[in-house]
Amino acid sequence: MKLTASFRKGEKYIIARCPELGVTTQGRNMEEARHNLKEATGLHVEAMIDYMLKHGKVKVEKGKILAA
Repeated sequence: MKLTASFRKGEKYIIARCPELGVTTQGRNMEEARHNLKEATGLHVEAMIDYMLKHGKVKVEKGKILAA
């Protein structure tokens, strides 16, 4: 899956967004915004995987996540 990161200057902060996942965050500067987006995107993907595992949408085989 290819993900896009977009950044724009807000009034006080840099706004960072990953439109494919609907994840948006911010930072006081570009470095912080990039770091926060990476962290938020990772947490979002982890939550998606947890949800899919809990609701039987995927299965785990030999430590790999497979589509059900």
